[in-house]
Amino acid sequence: MKPCVRFAPSPTGEPHLGFARTALFNFLFARNKGGQFLLRIEDTDLERSKKQYIDQIIDALEWLGLNWDLEVFYQSKRTSNYKKYLQNLLDQGKAYRCFADKAELQKIRRQTGSYNYNGLWRNRSDDEIKEQLNEGKPYTLRLKTPVDGSVQFKDMIYGDIIVSNFEIDDFIIARSDGSPVYNFTNVIDDLDMGITHVIRGEDHISNTPKQIQIYKALRMDIPEFAHLPMILGEDKKRLSKRHGATSVLAYRDKGYQPEALINYLALLGWNPGTKEELMNLDQLISKFKISRVQKKSAVFDPQKLEWISSKYILKEDSNTILRLIREINPNWGLDKDDFYCKKVINIMRSRCKSIPEFISNSEYFFSDPKISSLNKQENILKDLNKVITTETIELFDSIEIWDKRSLEQIFNKFLDKTSFSFGKVMRPMRLSISGRLNGPSLFEIMEILGKTSSIRRLKSTVI
Repeated sequence: MKPCVRFAPSPTGEPHLGFARTALFNFLFARNKGGQFLLRIEDTDLERSKKQYIDQIIDALEWLGLNWDLEVFYQSKRTSNYKKYLQNLLDQGKAYRCFADKAELQKIRRQTGSYNYNGLWRNRSDDEIKEQLNEGKPYTLRLKTPVDGSVQFKDMIYGDIIVSNFEIDDFIIARSDGSPVYNFTNVIDDLDMGITHVIRGEDHISNTPKQIQIYKALRMDIPEFAHLPMILGEDKKRLSKRHGATSVLAYRDKGYQPEALINYLALLGWNPGTKEELMNLDQLISKFKISRVQKKSAVFDPQKLEWISSKYILKEDSNTILRLIREINPNWGLDKDDFYCKKVINIMRSRCKSIPEFISNSEYFFSDPKISSLNKQENILKDLNKVITTETIELFDSIEIWDKRSLEQIFNKFLDKTSFSFGKVMRPMRLSISGRLNGPSLFEIMEILGKTSSIRRLKSTVI
C-alpha cells in the first residue's frame, strides 16, 4: 500500500523554518514512495487561529513548491464527525463522563502528589451519572485507559519506545463545553484521511502513547510514527526569533530562492548518504530515505544557507535575477536599459549570496559614490590624492577603445611611469571609481560604467 502522510499546522503564528522542514520531509517521503501528501489546517483554537496565518501557510508551501494532493482539510469543519466518534466510545464503555470540578482535581493532586487523574469517576454507577446529568452538572469525557501493561511503538527515527500504562491516566478527550481535545481530533482526522505514516516534530513524542490508546479503543489500525529532531540555533538553544529570521516568508521577502531554502532545510538533520550537498527538489525526492534522518538535533547555520543560496544564484540567468531584484526593488536600475543592468548582474553574481545583496552591492553602478562618507582611512585618501592627478586622468581619457583590455594596458603604462606599487595605485583607483576597497575587477567595472562616468568620478577626487 502506498503511504499517505499529512502536514497539519495550527494557524496561530507565522510559518517558521521548523514548519517548513516538517512539511518538506513529509512531502519527500510521500513523493519518494509514490504516495499522497495532504494538508490539514488545525484551526480549532478559535482564540489564536487567524485567517492571515492560514493564508501565510498556504503561501509558504506554494512558494516552496510543496504542492499537496486533494483539497485542504479544515478541522473547524469537522465538529459533527468528532461528536460521532465520542459517542461511539461512550456507548462502548471505552470512555466515561467525569463530573470532578477544578477544586476536586486540585484536592486529588495534593493528596496523591501527582498530576495524574486517579479515576474518581471511572467506575460510577449509571444512577450516579444520571443524577449528575439531571442536576445539569458540567462534565468532561475521559478515555478509559488500560491499568496494566504498556504502550509500545517503533519510531522510524528513534526506534523502540515503551511507556507504561501506569504513566498514562484516564486523560480528557472532550472538554466540559463538548469540544474535543487535540489528541482526539488528531487521531480522528488521521483515520478519516487514511494517514499511514505520521511524520512530525519530536515535541509530539509524549502525545503518541495517548493517541495510540485512542486508536486501540476505536479498534483502528495504528499508523507508523516518525518524530523529527528539533532545529537549534548556533547557541544550541531552540531556534527562535532571537537567532534572526525564522519565518519562511521573511526569507522569500529577502530575495532567497525557494530552491536554495528547500535544499538547505533538507540537510538539517538528514543526509543522502553521500557528500553531495546541492540538490534540487526532484533529486531530493529520489534520494530521500526516512532512515537517514538523524536523532541528533540539527543546528541552523545561516552561513551555510548563504553558501547554498549563492550556488543557486550562479545557476540563474540574468533575466531571472533582474526580475527577482525588481520584485524587491522596482526602481533598481530604471534609469538604465536592461542590457546595462544585466551586465551589472553578471559581474556581481559570483559575489552575491542573495538577491538583496545584488541591490546593496551594486549601488555604485547607478550613482557616483561619496568617498568621504564611505571610507575614513586617511592613508588611502592621501594615496588617492597622490595617484589620481590631472596627468592620470588625461592618460585614461586618451583611451579610444574603452574596454577592460585597454584600461589594463593604460594602468600598467601608468605604473611604469611612476614609482608606485600595484597596490598603491589600485586601492585609490578602486575607491575613486566605486567608493569601495573590494569588489569585481576594477577594469570590468570601468568598462560597464563607460568612459564619461569613469572620468567624471576620477575628476571628482582631484584636489
